[in-house]
Amino acid sequence: MLSIADIARIRKPLVWTLHDMWAFCGAEHYTTDHRWRDGYCRENRPAYESGLDLNRFIWQRKRSHWQRPIHIVTPSQWLADCVQQSALMHDWPLSVVPYCLDTARWQPINQQLARELLGLPIDVPILLFGALGGGEDPRKGFDLLLQALGQLRCQRSDLQLLVFGQLAPREPRELGFPIHYTGRLHDDLSLRALYSAADLMVVPSRQDNLPNTAVEAHACGTPVVAFRTGGLPDIVEHQRTGYLAQPFDTQDLAAGISWVLEDPQRRISLGHAARQRAERLWNPARVAGMYAEVYGSVIERGRRY
Repeated sequence: MLSIADIARIRKPLVWTLHDMWAFCGAEHYTTDHRWRDGYCRENRPAYESGLDLNRFIWQRKRSHWQRPIHIVTPSQWLADCVQQSALMHDWPLSVVPYCLDTARWQPINQQLARELLGLPIDVPILLFGALGGGEDPRKGFDLLLQALGQLRCQRSDLQLLVFGQLAPREPRELGFPIHYTGRLHDDLSLRALYSAADLMVVPSRQDNLPNTAVEAHACGTPVVAFRTGGLPDIVEHQRTGYLAQPFDTQDLAAGISWVLEDPQRRISLGHAARQRAERLWNPARVAGMYAEVYGSVIERGRRY
């Protein structure tokens, strides 16, 4: 673990891949405040905070120690845009390189077989939602998904929802159709079976970088319905590999779910296109080549100086 000061002491050329907003924020890993754009000062502190302004203190330490620009890599264009808008790193060198995924390992499983393995019904449409902690993190938007599903209740009484990352709550929500909770899964095969068993994956995040659940779903040939926000437009090609709803319009999210499910052949075509997109964009050889270019440019820049 490196401290803020330790990072500044490294004299070699550096490449830093960001996975969230922490590097250019204060102590926050994700935030909807805009202090990271304007600089952390007393005047823009949120009214709901009190006591020591820890975010301002940490941001000022970063600004004081990080005098030499570091080459930043972000997995999504959204996070790259945030870096370029930040008060701390707006003029630092920057590249966008997605996460890689072993698409030879993450492949579709026959849907009927996957459902049999998981003990799920064979002949009903199943939606999948997954996040660490399930619906506990507001950033993952589970509440928005529930609102969308409430609007679908009259249209699709046959729907079922599959949730991983969370055990069933003591007082399960009444949606008018079954919800299956799997808890946390710790092996890739179980996750592959979940993605393959579902007709579509819903990723209703309010804010996200490049969520692995959407990438893995595409690799398993599963369409993704999400909001057009964060890094999700980097993953989902609208109406080609899934559906991107307007943020955070739950009616549009519900419409996207219906659009995927209403035509079985369309769902199959979306799944095939999703798999092809995964093979093209996130295969390890392509991503490694992109990093090799970044490292080469950083080394060359270091030689010049």
